[in-house]
Order: sequence, then C-alpha cells, then structure tokens
Amino acid sequence: MDLNLKNQRFLVCGAGSGFGKAIAETLCKEGAFVSSVSRSEEPMKKLQASYPHLFSYITGDLRETAVLDAVSDSVAEKTLHGAVINAGGPPAKGALDTTMNDWDAAYQLVLRWKIDLVSRIVPKMTDQGYGRILFIESQSVKQPIPNLVLSNAMRMAVVGYAKTLSGEVASKGVTVNVLAPGSHNTPAIERIVTNRSESAGITPAEARKRMELDIPVGRMGTADEIASLAAWILSGHAGFVTGQTVSHDGGNIAGVFG
Repeated sequence: MDLNLKNQRFLVCGAGSGFGKAIAETLCKEGAFVSSVSRSEEPMKKLQASYPHLFSYITGDLRETAVLDAVSDSVAEKTLHGAVINAGGPPAKGALDTTMNDWDAAYQLVLRWKIDLVSRIVPKMTDQGYGRILFIESQSVKQPIPNLVLSNAMRMAVVGYAKTLSGEVASKGVTVNVLAPGSHNTPAIERIVTNRSESAGITPAEARKRMELDIPVGRMGTADEIASLAAWILSGHAGFVTGQTVSHDGGNIAGVFG
C-alpha cells in the first residue's frame, strides 16, 4: 500500500531512540519531511546524515517553554500534516513508594508539555482542514502495570485528553489517536526489566525471559513494527480513525477490547 506520505511534513518528538526514532525513519523512507526534537543530539545528527533533505531537528527538553517555543516556531510557516507526541516515562515505583515530588515530576514529563505543544499546533491543523495527532503511550492505559504507578496514572490522563480533543476537532479534518505499546525491544524496556529483576531477585536476562513468556506471541515487539502502524495512522488512509487507543502488544492485554 502506498501511504501517500511523500512531501508531507511531520513533527516527531523523542526521535533520538526507540519508537520516535523508528517512526521518524519510517516517515523519511516514505519520502516525508520530518521535523524532530530530542534531548540527544548525536542520534539526530546520524538521522540527518542519512536523510539530509528530509530530516531536521531541534535539541532540547520539551518540558522547557523555550524548547516548545522553538519547536512550534519551526513549523509555524509550513503545512504540518501530523505530529507524533512521544517521550520516555517516569521511574518505576509502586503507589506507596512515591512522594509528591515524584508526582509533580511525572506530571511534567508525561502530561503537561504534551498538552502545551498540541494546543499550539492543533489550531494550525484545523485552519488547514487536515491533521494527524498521534500520542505514543503504553499498554498500561488499558491494563495497569505493577510498580509503574506514575506511568499508569499520568498516561491515562493523556488518553482522557486525547479522547476529548478528538471529538472537538473531528469535523475539521483532524484525527487524534493513541498508540498503546506493550513490551518492545527498545531502550525504554530496560527500566522495567531492571525493576522486575530487582523485585524478584533474578537476573535481568531471566526477568526478560519471563516477560516474553507472558506475551501470547512469545516475544517482544520491535520498534519497526509499531512504526509501520504509526505511519498508517498518520496517513490519509486513516481519516475515519479517531479517538482510538490502539494496542500493539502481541496479545498481552487480557480484556476483550484490548
């Protein structure tokens, strides 16, 4: 299927590694222009070297207002077809192990900047009559993960925001969706592997093996697999898909609406 993404422009947050990097590469391979932002500059340089005419980047922390200003300014004078709202998660902790400082930090990391950025770019999309907003969150929004209370709670708030926004902009040609990935072989999985290893008193390798055995397909996913789904949701083919939280978890969610 031709996704018809050539010469379209997308903003991809957290493109330095994991899902963000894979999605940015997939979009570039489709001939799309990608404006990205990441705290890590070296991976951005490599992507720019691979796609010099398609890929550009800003280095910075999206929790900072100056960085949000720079990102929104970088696409202000261009048609923006879609945005991937993505970043890492907070530390692994149980509910009774957290402090209010942990909650304040998680709010800043997982929720606040996303609302700020989307509020800046959605009016542009509604004026255009077209746009795709895609949040990358976690399967925890459908089935909470033990010892990840900060992520469980804050990512559910993102889904609530996305669902509400989707209804407000659907008639303007703008879709808003969430991808809810399960366990994938990306750097982000290591904090969960480490937490489970320490909690169970086993090696990280054994913890990883147990996690894989719990996944019906018997393995973790890859970043490229979820990137292919993201690219379709970001394309014109997905104009009738909005307000959805789509799992990519190897069958791991137990509920019938997983």
